[in-house]
Amino acid sequence: MILLGEEVCAKMVGNLGKFFWITVSEFGDFTLFLFRTVAGVIGSRRLMRRVWRAIYEQGVLCLPVVVIVGLFTGLVLGLQGYYVLNRFGSETLLGALVSLSLTREMAPVLAALVLVGQAGSALAAELGIQRNSEQILALETMGVNSYGYLVTPRILSALVVFPMQTAIFVIVGLWGGWISGSWILGLDAGVYWSSIEKAIEMRDVRESFLKAAVFGFLCIGVCAHQGYNAHRCGLRGAKAVSFSTTRAVVVSSVLILATDYVITSFLIS
Repeated sequence: MILLGEEVCAKMVGNLGKFFWITVSEFGDFTLFLFRTVAGVIGSRRLMRRVWRAIYEQGVLCLPVVVIVGLFTGLVLGLQGYYVLNRFGSETLLGALVSLSLTREMAPVLAALVLVGQAGSALAAELGIQRNSEQILALETMGVNSYGYLVTPRILSALVVFPMQTAIFVIVGLWGGWISGSWILGLDAGVYWSSIEKAIEMRDVRESFLKAAVFGFLCIGVCAHQGYNAHRCGLRGAKAVSFSTTRAVVVSSVLILATDYVITSFLIS
């Protein structure tokens, strides 16, 4: 029994060490991938043309989903917030509740999750297919920097698109809260909007945009990294693309929530 217990403990320690080693190795590989991507700006031809295309993919194509999610988020916040505040006789603060909740937390997080689910997954699948079909290898054979050609434009566009989509999310969400609070529940519209004006400060907007930019850089980087290295997952063909895409979305979603906590911990006052 003692020998059996020692074997179990040794196996657990070995598995823990293996997990730690894999985690550190993947983190280092991801950091190197981001460094090469940033360095791909230098000497990249027709970079802005590919950036505009990436902005269209991440911005225009994802805009309807962002608007819909933002509207219903505002509707739910207005509805729930009104009934919670009404218990304490503070329903006039509904605008402040909705605006601060959206600006500081919900808008950057939910907008990033929406973009990862649509644009990020599409990027991981696209790069995974290009890796399996050896298109990336063909680019490198022709002397083209595959990082600068395929990944750098997506990272640069994410730094623009994620804050813009977050701003749209906030605006639509505020109107959703107004619909719930004023149209449905009868709160005076002037009270709602004046509460928003008094509550929102410029530091709240800066924090929201900072979170959105960080989320965009990290999450699009993760999705691109997973798709670019789809051949390393031990699978082939469609299974490799499917595995890489799923892993990209899951890791990015967890990273959004973890990064949100870290940034909030430093900026909250």
